[in-house]
This record gives sequence, C-alpha cells and structure tokens, in this order.
Amino acid sequence: MFQENSSSSLVAFETLESNVRSYSRFFPAVFRKAAGAILEDENGRKFIDFLSGAAVLNYGHNDPDVLGDAIQYLKNNGIIHALDMATSAKREFMEYFNSTILRPRDLRYKLQFTGPTGANAVEAALKLARKATGRHSIISFTNGFHGVSLGALAVTGNRYYRGAAGLPPTGAVFMPYDGYWGADNDTSEYLASVLADASSGVDMPAAIILETIQGEGGINPASANWLQSVERLCRKNDILLIVDDIQAGCGRTSNFFSFEFAHISPDIVLLSKSLSGCGLPLSVLLLKSELDVWRPGEHIGTFRGNNLALVTATAALKKYWTTEKLAARVTETGCIMSERLRHVAQSNRVYSLSERGRGMMLGLDCKTGELAEKIVRRAFEDGLMVERCGAENQVIKLLPPLTIDEQTVQRGLDILDKAVHAST
Repeated sequence: MFQENSSSSLVAFETLESNVRSYSRFFPAVFRKAAGAILEDENGRKFIDFLSGAAVLNYGHNDPDVLGDAIQYLKNNGIIHALDMATSAKREFMEYFNSTILRPRDLRYKLQFTGPTGANAVEAALKLARKATGRHSIISFTNGFHGVSLGALAVTGNRYYRGAAGLPPTGAVFMPYDGYWGADNDTSEYLASVLADASSGVDMPAAIILETIQGEGGINPASANWLQSVERLCRKNDILLIVDDIQAGCGRTSNFFSFEFAHISPDIVLLSKSLSGCGLPLSVLLLKSELDVWRPGEHIGTFRGNNLALVTATAALKKYWTTEKLAARVTETGCIMSERLRHVAQSNRVYSLSERGRGMMLGLDCKTGELAEKIVRRAFEDGLMVERCGAENQVIKLLPPLTIDEQTVQRGLDILDKAVHAST
C-alpha cells in the first residue's frame, strides 16, 4: 500500500521533472514536513533522517531558535537580496564568525561570499589560486569530489560525473589519497617525489585541494600525519593548500573545522552546506589576507551573500558554538555509532563489511554497490534514510543531524542492522 500510494503521488515528478533527479528515485515518497531528525511524508509515515540533506542539516530540520530569528528578520522587512552591498546582517555574521570561530582557533582569514553552492566556492578558490600564484595546474586526489561545474569537475575524480561534462576536464593532476595504496604506504612520499623531480611531467601547481574526509568518494579519512606532510610540501614549494570543508565542516567531525585535529593551517578553506544552519543556500571562501588579490568585481555572482541565510547562520553560531557542548556531543554520539557499525560489520559472516569515518561522518563499506543498494532500499522501507557513496556506490554513508538524541540514533542503527541482515 505504501509503495502504491507513493508511486501515484510521484507522477508529477516523473512526468514534469528532468531525468537528472536522483534522490526521489531512491526515496520514493513525497515529504511534507520535518523536525529535528524526523521526516514525514504525505501519508503520515515518519522516517529517521541519517542523510541530513547530504550534510546540509547538521543542526537538524527546522531548528526553532534558528528559524525564530529568520521569522523576526522577515517581519522587520529585513533585506533578503543585496548583491554584495554592506548590510547589517552581513556585518553581524562576519563579526560573530570572526569572534566565535576564527579568533579562538588563532585563524586569520578574510571572508569572500561566493554564489550559493559549494561548487561556487570551489570555482572561486581555483581561480584565486591561479591568479595569486601565476601557475595553472591544481593537484587533487583519487576519489576526491568537489562539485560538477566545469572547474570543480576538473578536480573531481569520479568518471561518472566527469563523463557528463561533454568535454575533457582540464587543469588538474590527480595523486593517490591517503590509504589509496593500502595502510602501509604513505602516498605523501610519492607526491613529494613527483614535486621534487623536474622530469616527473607534473608542473609545479598553484594549489593542492583536498577533503580531510572524502565524502562522496567513500568516507575516506586522512590521517593527521598525512595532512601535515601535505602541508609541509605546500610550504616548501610555495603551493597553496585548499581544504574543501563543505561536507565535513561545521562540526561534522566534532570540531568546527574538520582539519583542526591535524593542527594544520590551510591557505583557503571552503564552507557551504550547513553554514546557514537551516538549509538556506550560503557559501563562503576563507582566505589568508595576502591572497586577497582580487580587483573589485573581478569575481561576482548574483546571489553571493544571501542575507536571510546570514541571519540563520549567525543564529546557529550563537546557539551551538559559544560553548564546547556540541563538539563533545558529536564525539560521544560518533563513538556510539562507530561501535554499533563495527558490530554490524563483524557480525556478518557472509560479506566482509567494514566501518570507517570520523565523528558523525561515518560509512559502512559493503564492498559492492549491489549489496549497498539492497540495504539502503530495505532501510528506507523500514523507516531510515541513508545514502550511498564511493567509486561504485558501495559505501553506506551515515550523516545524522549532530543534534540527534541517543534514542533516535539507536533506533536508526537498529533499522540499519536489520536491513543488513535481511539483505545478506
């Protein structure tokens, strides 16, 4: 009955919306409302959300305090769209972000507001790196994902996305990410050799771009030692280090920035997704002052600096980042989830499943995309939303809201455990 009703309610999407849609295919329901970690469809069926809008909703759906500030702002005729003009909402966000996030971490960055998506921030970062250094090449890594606009696609590894470009993506060289050659091989040593060898065929790059945990690439966490080695290579060769923290940032790994545990200082940091605190589009480039070589209007975008999103972003910072409570909660919940995933993997004797990740950005490697798909579909039937990632979509990615309560976490993991056993 559920599938029949869902199918009929999806007719408009199937006939009017482009074939490019994806999530509605894996989650065949029409959703109408949400709160916290729970989504509800038009039939009144509730789902535990371990997807969180692909890490857009770190603070859950419709946080009442964050939305309360947005509603008050709208009632007062607050400015919504202002290009990149000065507004009180932008000033408050910048000052609060600087005092709450940057200064306590001894980070000194200027803020550049790009277009509304993470890919817009990637495009701006690559363009700025080339302008600031006078070099053209960018080094990215195997299984890296940075977006599907042409510039971002050039530093994205997956052939599925690259193949849709219509022309060969250019301007990037790919190197093996941490662990790509196995746990006993330090791939940063290979990178060092390539950069030191004038006959390697690899030009000295303008920048190295990386994720500290590869999200779409399969939940692949880099070690602190590897990240520190890459940073040393950047400093030695005057290469800019760009950290794409679009999915792993804003507390997903417990610290606000995912690179804090490695004690590195990137030249450019990319933020988007959960930055607005409630799902509104907002994307920011954090750049060291000496790299701010733009001339006025040299890089623009109609929707840079979404003022309503800036209001909600400030509200989220005030609620969640003036103390260490959320970071501690993420660490605790992440440990609970990791232990349960490890048990699920070890209790399955048919397939060699494995768990990996950091904080509340975790994955269950099912080895094959076919098995992972069966598990995800069965989990959805039983009331849990999770998605797949990895080169062959073989990894189940778990990204519940950071604010989720333990009881709901355990219920979601129970559903996943049941789906794994029913599918293997």
